[in-house]
Formats: sequence, structure tokens, C-alpha cells
Amino acid sequence: MRRLNSLFVTAALAACFVSPVAADDAKIRVVIIDGQNNHNWKQTTPYLKKTLEQSGRFAVDVSSNVKAAEKPADGTVPFPPDLGKYDVAVSNYNGAAWPAEFQKDFEARVREGKLGFVLFHAANNCFAGWPEFNKMIGLGWRDSKFGERLYLDDDGKEVRVPKGEGKSTGETNHPYAVVVRDANHPITKGMPKEWMHAKDQLMHNLRGPAEGVKVLATAYCPATKANEPIVWTVEYGKGRIVHTPMGHDVFAMSCVGFVTTMQRSTEWAATGKVTVAIPENFPSTDKPSQLPAEKK
Repeated sequence: MRRLNSLFVTAALAACFVSPVAADDAKIRVVIIDGQNNHNWKQTTPYLKKTLEQSGRFAVDVSSNVKAAEKPADGTVPFPPDLGKYDVAVSNYNGAAWPAEFQKDFEARVREGKLGFVLFHAANNCFAGWPEFNKMIGLGWRDSKFGERLYLDDDGKEVRVPKGEGKSTGETNHPYAVVVRDANHPITKGMPKEWMHAKDQLMHNLRGPAEGVKVLATAYCPATKANEPIVWTVEYGKGRIVHTPMGHDVFAMSCVGFVTTMQRSTEWAATGKVTVAIPENFPSTDKPSQLPAEKK
């Protein structure tokens, strides 16, 4: 039965995300960094790797900064990875600080436009003491004293709450509607104006430097009664950065909207363009859409 389910998921993914398969040397080179997280990275990283590769656009490696008592999974590249081999890094990491030299190399490559950067969900929880990381992510899971809060009002205008005012970051857990705020950006172009995301943790009151942040999509949070940023880009030198708080677990990540967002974000962060198509089974205004065999 497990073998049949695996074949079914693979076939369904292929049907959902059809695109020309590039030769290996023409594919975008991706490294997913994981190994520590208060979320189940041992499940979410393989799923993310599979859905990125299924698009036909990416060749994906995984680099795991595991704790001393653990061993990296078979097939992973050493940590820290040689960033010169990749076009884009995707962070599924929330743990101890990276080595200082690797931090410097990472921020320099992103700032110079040599390495795209994409992060999702709990990857915004870490590195509060790394100033350049906070600039790169724009907003993260932080105390109210850390930095500004950013959200959109009912007219779609930015509202900024000063450092020290309001509440610290929190979350609610439920399905929610994603509202596209920039329909012309390559990542969101062609998406419905509003689409339903599967049950997921919705982060609210995110805090940070909030510099160079361009909100592409929001989600209304009942707890704050505000339109919280759910997909955004950050200007950081010449670099292209995309950040989404979506993706708490494999169930949330099996949402076709999330898969599509991650594929298109990763391509854009690497190249500045998007060729991955919006699939026909993309979520509608009132109905989520999930890949088969991942529903609970």
C-alpha cells in the first residue's frame, strides 16, 4: 500500500506541475539548509526537495547542520555547504548560530546578487543576534522590543507599529485565505486575487528592521484583526530574497498554493524570472487544493 501511495503522489505531482524538464547542467542549483528546527525538518525537507525537483527546474542538494549527537542523512552534502556551487539557498533551519565565516560568506553572496535566498515558516525564528540576517528576512518571530511590526490595513496600505509598541509575535492555527497584493510581481502574477490555503500556522505580529520589504500577499488574522504579510520580498543590496511564514508541516506544505509559491519564489530568487506555471488545480477563492495522499 505504501508503494502504491508513493507512486500515486509522484504521478499526481507530475500531472499538477508539468514543465519542460531541463538538462541537469541547465537546472537551477538549490541547497536546502536544515538540521536543527523546532519543527519536523526530517519530514518537511524531503517533501520540499521532492516538490521543487518535480517542477523540472531545479537540482536540489541538502546540507544539514545536525547536533553533535546526530548524523546527517545519507545523500546530504557537508555543512557548511560551498555556496559557490548554488544559485539559491532555501532555509528550513531554526537552531544554533552558523559558523561566523559562513555567515559572512552567506550575507556577502546574497548582498552581491550571487545567491538567491528563500526561507519559510520557522526559519524566521532564529539568528536574532545576527544583524544582517534580520535585514535579509525583513520580519521574523521576535519580541515586540526587537523592531517594527508591519501589516496592511483594509485599503491595502502599509501600517507600521513602532518598536516597543504592541505585542510580540504569535500564531493561530487554521485554514486561511491568501490575498494577492501585487498581481504584477513574477511570483504572484497569474494567481487568483484570493485563494484558500490549507490548515497552517498563521504568524502574526512579526517584527524586524522591515527595510526594503515588498508585500506580495497577506492573510487576515482573526487574533489581530489585521492583514498579516504572508509572502514578501526584501531588497538587500543586489540580492533577491523571498520570505513566507507558510509551511508549518507536510500537511500545510501539500497545499498546491504553497508548492507553487515555493517553486516560483525559488526560481525568481535565483534568476529574477519565473517560468513555473500556475497549475490548473491551484486553490480557488473558497476551496483549498492539496496534493493526493497528504490529506489528514
